[in-house]
Amino acid sequence: MKKGKKYVYFFGGRRTEGNSTMKNLLGGKGSNLAEMTNLGIPVPPGFTITTETCIHFYENNKHYPKSLTDQIDLNLGKLENAMDKKFGDVHDPLLVSVRSGARVSMPGMMDTVLNLGLNDTTVKGLIAKSNNERFAYDAYRRFCQMFGDVVLGVDREEFEHILTSRKKQKKVDLDTDLNTEDLKWIVGEYKKLIKKKKGFSFPEDPKKQLKMAIDAVFSSWNNQRAIKYRNLNGIPHDWGTAVNIQAMVFGNLGEDSGTGVAFTRDPGTGEKKFYGEYLMNAQGEDVVAGTRTPHPIDDLKKEMPRVYLELVSIYKRLEKHYKDMQDLEFTIQNKKLYLLQTRTGKRTAQAAVKIAVDMLSEGLINKNEAILRVEPAQLDQLLHPMIDPKAKVSSIAKGLPASPGAAVGKVVFTAERAEAMAAKKEKTVLVRLETSPEDIGGMAASEGILTAYGGMTSHAAVVGRGMGKCCVVGCSDITVHAKDKYFTAKGKKIKEGEYITLNGNTGDVILGKVNLIKPQVTGSFKTLMSWADSVRRLKVRTNADTPHDSQVAIDFGAEGIGLCRTEHMFFGKERIPLVRAMILAEDEAKREKALAKLLPLQKKDFKGIFKAMKSRPVTIRLLDPPLHEFLPHTDKDMQQMAKQMRITKQKVADLMQNLHELNPMLGHRGCRLGITYPEIYRMQVRAIMEAACELSKKGQRIIPEIMIPLVGHINELKFTKRHALEVCEQVLKKHKVKLKYLIGTMIEIPRAAITADEIAVEADFFSFGTNDLTQMGFGFSRDDVGKFLPSYIEDGILEQDPFASLDKAGIGELVKIAVEKGRSVKPDLKIGICGEHGGDPASVEFCHRIGLDYVSCSPFRVPVARLAAAHAVLKK
Repeated sequence: MKKGKKYVYFFGGRRTEGNSTMKNLLGGKGSNLAEMTNLGIPVPPGFTITTETCIHFYENNKHYPKSLTDQIDLNLGKLENAMDKKFGDVHDPLLVSVRSGARVSMPGMMDTVLNLGLNDTTVKGLIAKSNNERFAYDAYRRFCQMFGDVVLGVDREEFEHILTSRKKQKKVDLDTDLNTEDLKWIVGEYKKLIKKKKGFSFPEDPKKQLKMAIDAVFSSWNNQRAIKYRNLNGIPHDWGTAVNIQAMVFGNLGEDSGTGVAFTRDPGTGEKKFYGEYLMNAQGEDVVAGTRTPHPIDDLKKEMPRVYLELVSIYKRLEKHYKDMQDLEFTIQNKKLYLLQTRTGKRTAQAAVKIAVDMLSEGLINKNEAILRVEPAQLDQLLHPMIDPKAKVSSIAKGLPASPGAAVGKVVFTAERAEAMAAKKEKTVLVRLETSPEDIGGMAASEGILTAYGGMTSHAAVVGRGMGKCCVVGCSDITVHAKDKYFTAKGKKIKEGEYITLNGNTGDVILGKVNLIKPQVTGSFKTLMSWADSVRRLKVRTNADTPHDSQVAIDFGAEGIGLCRTEHMFFGKERIPLVRAMILAEDEAKREKALAKLLPLQKKDFKGIFKAMKSRPVTIRLLDPPLHEFLPHTDKDMQQMAKQMRITKQKVADLMQNLHELNPMLGHRGCRLGITYPEIYRMQVRAIMEAACELSKKGQRIIPEIMIPLVGHINELKFTKRHALEVCEQVLKKHKVKLKYLIGTMIEIPRAAITADEIAVEADFFSFGTNDLTQMGFGFSRDDVGKFLPSYIEDGILEQDPFASLDKAGIGELVKIAVEKGRSVKPDLKIGICGEHGGDPASVEFCHRIGLDYVSCSPFRVPVARLAAAHAVLKK
């Protein structure tokens, strides 16, 4: 064979060609099988077909490199020599497994075939060699089912039906209770099923079986569950998988054989103890299939003490070698132990934190490695209730996972109903087409929020995250009939008062009550976060609008407020009438009168937040949303407003018509309101400064940061800043206080980013409102993207939701331009980010890289941002 590009690597004894550094080429499974072989651990030999082969396969219309067949044949020959068996031999057949193996673990997402090489002839050789006819036909029926399902695409349930019907007929419960004749009958029925479904007979040629199985495993890289898993975990679709062909060892040879899965530490808690399960007289799939109850690994100590001690010795050696918790698969064949896999074990957030801290104290890793061992996004699990991993659930709908955690409650369709039921101590889930600021009370009262519309930065998503509420948005699988008090999903009708469960980590909607488990924040968590804080450069602030949220954020390590949304303060029951009176006012004098009543309430709000934050910086955004958001939306609420304001219902309708905008997100909002109605911003600035002065007199150090939203032109900032400065100086003079204050702007319009050098002349600081910047940069309505964005991601048009993780190539470039231009005018210009991206680890890393001073996020994401900021330093 001519030497060319190498696509196949052998592992087994001294002829092993790979090692653990070759994950990108051999995949995690293949590189670790080679590494274990190099370490002298008992591993059945085999060979790995590289990930480059998979990439070639997809780039060339599912055709392989020309030399691949010869390379497979060469390595199959090596394997035959190593095992002293022949593939397809009638007397002593070599049987193999064919498994996937990407460079990162994707458990259960791709396909596996065991016992390959069996046919009506080789099964006789297996009987003669093993002297165990039942075992041979058990292996054969397993192979027929796996090959028929994985390779030929015959529904697994149809095979299971044949197996179950035979057990019922024989009145037995377990597969192991079936005798040889039963298994022979099942093999025959499986083959008839395949002929019926496919129109051709089960392939008897082992070489053809191998070729078809390799095709199937490479094809499984792009099955739906694998694609979805990669999307959820940010794994690139162009990495490809390797394929591992390995000599079979058998755990189903009898009661001196078995198979199991084990972890070198408890993956749920992180406790340093050997954790796992095994079954005697079984193959690997039996342990996870649930048809038989596995034994805890400790029982193996009594059943096979020598094998157990060898397994313990190997697990300790592997953990020490890899310096991380390992997930092992093993098989025992006639009392001889074989390792089939080791990989870095999946673990809960609680376990990840404990293992990282413990391994540092054990001297296995250093502080920086410990910090990097915990993925920032995992920390969400530690701060919210979670669905019990042991619970069996069935999803009836799936939306966008906007705010993590889990929630169980009775379905309600109005905020008022949620509040009323909360008053009776009843737990609810608020289900809406979409939420509005008026729903804030019901959102706070409910356990979780589900909306049919909206994206990751919709009102429900932003408020839900801020409250730490589980929230699923943009759930197009549901149809909401709020007036009739029910919603439908997958043909099911769920009425008000029925229980549902939300999984805010996955976006799943589950019918009925599911058991939840409470998060546990331990001393290990505090230790890890202190290490992260010692490493990071970026400051981490929070988005908070109340003293309560501010305190929650401080407890989670926030170093200030990067965004206080003043509009959320206007929706209290005693305030909304004052806001509406201001909107109804027909001239400036009447507006001033209404605003004068709001002033002390706003001042009280700001004093509460300043007190909670002590001397930490607080950035307060002046009114941003359009005025129509403060008006009622339903006929009933319009009637109520008319009565409360002592006007006709028609006048309310006329007012709503006057304020109606075709595209309100691009309409009369932000600084545009402050320019047309300067008295609104003047009142807010006065409330901020009076609160600061009064607390300053009591000895509290306060530096208010007044932020003017939606500036797109330098003259907008000049106008609003002039009014703000006048009020600031008036208040300071009145209180005879010297107080430093800053007036800056949000950069959330593309034009502002491009002209940031002009704007920086007037601004004391920049804060990027990346929610709006993404909306305007992409031209996506963030409340409507749920209708098409999932398709964009599924079809590969976008890698991820740009409202969840910053689009670095486009929107990120606008941010970078603004930073460079702004600091070209003011080198020490303070710059942060206050959009929801401030809590996304990948976005935090980008913010670190381009030199921002801080990120700001919802209180419950502060720890995530702190750890992500440390990762950004260490990964650089």
